[in-house]
Amino acid sequence: MLADLGLIGTIGEDDEVPVEPESDSGDEEEEGPIVLGRRQKALGKNRSADFNPDFVFTEKEGTYDGSWALADVMSQLKKKRAATTLDEKIEKVRKKRKTEDKEAKSGKLEKEKEAKEGSEPKEQEDLQENDEEGSEDEASETDYSSADENILTKADTLKVKDRKKKKKKGQEAGGFFEDASQYDENLSFQDMNLSRPLLKAITAMGFKQPTPIQKACIPVGLLGKDICACAATGTGKTAAFALPVLERLIYKPRQAPVTRVLVLVPTRELGIQVHSVTRQLAQFCNITTCLAVGGLDVKSQEAALRAAPDILIATPGRLIDHLHNCPSFHLSSIEVLILDEADRMLDEYFEEQMKEIIRMCSHHRQTMLFSATMTDENPVRIFVNSNTDVAPFLRQEFIRIRPNREGDREAIVAALLTRTFTDHVMLFTQTKKQAHRMHILLGLMGLQVGELHGNLSQTQRLEALRRFKDEQIDILVATDVAARGLDIEGVKTVINFTMPNTIKHYVHRVGRTARAGRAGRSVSLVGEDERKMLKEIVKAAKAPVKARILPQDVILKFRDKIEKMEKDVYAVLQLEAEEKEMQQSEAQINTAKRLLEKGKEAVVQEPERSWFQTKEERKKEKIAKALQEFDLALRGKKKRKKFMKDAKKKGEMTAEERSQFEILKAQMFAERLAKRNRRAKRARAMPEEEPVRGPAKKQKQGKKSVFDEELTNTSKKALKQYRAGPSFEERKQLGLPHQRRGGNFKSKSRYKRRK
Repeated sequence: MLADLGLIGTIGEDDEVPVEPESDSGDEEEEGPIVLGRRQKALGKNRSADFNPDFVFTEKEGTYDGSWALADVMSQLKKKRAATTLDEKIEKVRKKRKTEDKEAKSGKLEKEKEAKEGSEPKEQEDLQENDEEGSEDEASETDYSSADENILTKADTLKVKDRKKKKKKGQEAGGFFEDASQYDENLSFQDMNLSRPLLKAITAMGFKQPTPIQKACIPVGLLGKDICACAATGTGKTAAFALPVLERLIYKPRQAPVTRVLVLVPTRELGIQVHSVTRQLAQFCNITTCLAVGGLDVKSQEAALRAAPDILIATPGRLIDHLHNCPSFHLSSIEVLILDEADRMLDEYFEEQMKEIIRMCSHHRQTMLFSATMTDENPVRIFVNSNTDVAPFLRQEFIRIRPNREGDREAIVAALLTRTFTDHVMLFTQTKKQAHRMHILLGLMGLQVGELHGNLSQTQRLEALRRFKDEQIDILVATDVAARGLDIEGVKTVINFTMPNTIKHYVHRVGRTARAGRAGRSVSLVGEDERKMLKEIVKAAKAPVKARILPQDVILKFRDKIEKMEKDVYAVLQLEAEEKEMQQSEAQINTAKRLLEKGKEAVVQEPERSWFQTKEERKKEKIAKALQEFDLALRGKKKRKKFMKDAKKKGEMTAEERSQFEILKAQMFAERLAKRNRRAKRARAMPEEEPVRGPAKKQKQGKKSVFDEELTNTSKKALKQYRAGPSFEERKQLGLPHQRRGGNFKSKSRYKRRK
């Protein structure tokens, strides 16, 4: 009966059941994909047509991938590629130099053969083969001879720097501040009353226990209070402000399509990183995020902003551009304003832009300021560490540069990168020009190098970051644009070509290594003009600071090598200049073609993008800042004035002059910062508690008003007049009862007493 109905009966107790062969766990692991593939093919015949074998659940795997947002960004920039990269130009020059060296060596060999006419033919053949093999090995492996190896293998010596005792000064916040630096050390993510989607995302990203800054900030942020937070680099500040914001958006869904959270960052790369982490934390929520930074496609950003994302991560310049040129986008509904690297966002470079953005934001909002180096002038103060604290597992080393040996910096860096620190290294320079030169020099030495600074296009910047993260290059040469906030996993060493502008900048630079509890090393080159900063760093250091000494023979050898490479450096720069001219001419030809095809009217149809300042105002602002820097650099400094004049006269600077220029730029910034700190403080809503001072010296007072004179006059005549009351004329004018009694109005009782 079951067969007639097309049904299959259950297996009875007496029925024989075919036994399937059992497989070991080890075999199953090895042959897993093959076995599964066979089973799927076998089952595919019996499956119904309603089931799709390619079906995959939309929920993402619980793995944290930092390149998630970076892949989206890179897809926008794939079209914009340079004709040839700098590495290709360096390789071209290197090959040319090697061929020239081979030709010179072959010429020498021919002369030697002519000289050795009396030797046997077999010995000559053996000598020729050995010479050819040796030359091939030298070209492929290293550019150094065997005689140099004895010098280059000399080890560096390390000495512990003596640290002077530091006087502890108690810095107590004023009555205006509410200090929340103390936190519950046993607090976990589950104890913070976070929503289940956030806890799921935290688990997926591999976060186990909250860091100190997260324990301190997340509970305060959930209360909706303003925060000024300071913690060491690499301690999870992004999650510390992202989690309270996401919890707020989940708990209170939006009623209308508006942007409710604005995160401002100083650099494009940091914006991409913050966007990546925020998207990872919100992967199980219906919260939308948008990235608006410079260098990326404007039209795609405008389309995303028209959809009103919940969270916007932006740089100030591009945000103002959208505010003035995208009519449907506004900031009047912002509930939370976050400034990442806030001390950088509030300095003079972003001053006008920040004023414009804050003016357009909602006045009723929560404000959060986060940085590794921060002042305490905000309502809720959460300082997990001091402003000069570096990562706990960072090993700090310094190399002293003698007064007359400033030109050895390039040779010392080349020696360090060739002999000691060969991979996962970030090299920081003060200027973009020096960063570019170091890229060329190290590339000509055969090292895998990339560069990151403001003179590059956005494609080149992101490509350099991607290659460094993927370990395609060993060394990343960068300016301070890469010093803040970037979380690059696996950085072992940070080298400072010169000491940075301030101690805060130093903390941010060395914070690229020893992140999230890992160990790391920083090596800084310190000249005579930079020793003051070194003393302050040694005083603030909790672990012993070491001095590294390189053998003088090694430095001289690398200096000679760099001097020989100057021709190759010039050749690479010439190739770059030629390519740039070609690109400019191609752009002009394309513009002319477009004008001929479409006509002038069609091309000029698109309206120009407006800005909150006119062109003249922007020009005046730039000139004012430039004049200020120039004045600060040369005021009362004869040697600087002479240096600037000599630099203009000479076409190319020497190694010493390049190093002096790097130090000069840092000093200019430090002086400008000191001048700004000397300005009078702005009046606050609640005055700060000032310390009680001794009796002040009497100062000459200005002329008082008539009202002040009447109040402060204590002479007998004035007191008698005050007791007698107003005169007859004054009472008459005021409409009071009046009568003449000896020129003044007096009551009857007082008149009787006088009689």
